Amino acid sequence: MNTPLRKVGIAMITMVALLLANSTYVQVVKGEEYRTDGRNTRVLYDEYSRERGKITSDDAGQVLAGVKPTDSAFNYRRTYLNGPMYAPVTGYYSVIYGAGGLEGAYDEFLNGSDSRLLVRRLSDMITGRDPRGGNVRLTVKPSVQETAYKMMIDRGYKGAVVALDPKTGDILAMVSTPSYDPSDLASHDTPEQQAAWKKYNDDPDNPMLNRAIRETYPPGSTFKIVTTAAALENGATADTQIIRDAEVTLPGTSTTLENFNHTTCQGGTLKDALAYSCNTAFSKIAAELGAEKLRETAVNFGIGTSDLTVPMSVVASDLGPLESDAALYQSGIGQRDVRLTPLQDALLAATVANDGVAMKPRLVKQLLAPDLSEIDEFEPEELTGDAAMSAANAEVLTDMMVASEANTQGAGQDPALKIASKTGTAEHGADPKATPPHAWYTAFAPYDDPKVAVAVIVESGGDRGLAATGGKVAAEIGRATISAALGEG
Repeated sequence: MNTPLRKVGIAMITMVALLLANSTYVQVVKGEEYRTDGRNTRVLYDEYSRERGKITSDDAGQVLAGVKPTDSAFNYRRTYLNGPMYAPVTGYYSVIYGAGGLEGAYDEFLNGSDSRLLVRRLSDMITGRDPRGGNVRLTVKPSVQETAYKMMIDRGYKGAVVALDPKTGDILAMVSTPSYDPSDLASHDTPEQQAAWKKYNDDPDNPMLNRAIRETYPPGSTFKIVTTAAALENGATADTQIIRDAEVTLPGTSTTLENFNHTTCQGGTLKDALAYSCNTAFSKIAAELGAEKLRETAVNFGIGTSDLTVPMSVVASDLGPLESDAALYQSGIGQRDVRLTPLQDALLAATVANDGVAMKPRLVKQLLAPDLSEIDEFEPEELTGDAAMSAANAEVLTDMMVASEANTQGAGQDPALKIASKTGTAEHGADPKATPPHAWYTAFAPYDDPKVAVAVIVESGGDRGLAATGGKVAAEIGRATISAALGEG
């Protein structure tokens, strides 16, 4: 009799052990994976039973992403103010497709599951209050964002605008066009969400791409800021003499590199070369500096930083291999393999404005509890370990960029704004001479007490086609954005 009982007992113990092992595996080993699986509807119901935190602007806490109660199984629906205008800033939050952009980066804080909100969750549980997520306060200024967005949209331009506070790195505006409306993805109607997702992802203009931080472009002549800074840091002055040739031949090739409209450089100094954007002069300067010195200065502007987040990840900007003098000739004027994000291009101007020190760009200013008490505040940080240039050389380069602005075409010119700038007209494509160029404008103001730096890119010339230049196409948008940031608009 004992033998059968022992067998039954052993079988029972084995089954209990297996049950405990399986439970441990499911809850401990695979628990996080199952919890975050998009197919786990229990998690979705739990999330949507809580009031998601708000995303607000810096100015008077304007709500960019809020919530409203619903009568559906999901208690709350995400709402967006001027969805397409702020989509590059807020991202999206969807029952089916999860969270993207800032919504994704701070999902746990916004939905209330972040460890920093644990005490408040326990308090809610004890007092019987409905649990709520934390709030995220941004650095964005609505007047600046609105101005830049409307300028781009009204002209039908594809591209991006970034505005920064050069002293803190605060992102005052981050615009990407064309854009999308995250409100469509926040719908609780499954077919409506699916139709919106398909529409946006099938659109050849890729409206869900945040061009400001997730796309790189040849920067054209805006990169001459870096080349000039490297020259100044290695002994050149504003009065250093430069070549004035209308064209030069790339070393080791039969290919020529020319100035705009094949003209000789006006004047004969480094200051003149930047003011009149002389390609031949800067190609020679880059070759004389060499790859190591040019790259060192570029790195100190932030170019090549591969782990930058704002908190969304930023695609790394890059110079390319710089493997020959011919490559240096072309890279010195922002062509060849040089690729920058619009955010990085704004950092070029911002770094000069901040006495040669690049500040880490930041989009989030504060994390706030549901009752708006402060959980965390983010302090300004330097982006790189070394300055891109000395304060004295930054002052020299500022004076050179003021001269460049004086020679820049386009609407919106206003001496009262005191702008220092550099334009760029960047060739790209399989047949660059037959492809409308990208139009760039990067600047800061006021040049004697900088408060804002901007970068504008209009892809493929906007409405000017092959006749596009940075001055004709992008400068007006940059100046208007600066004006809005300074409260002049």
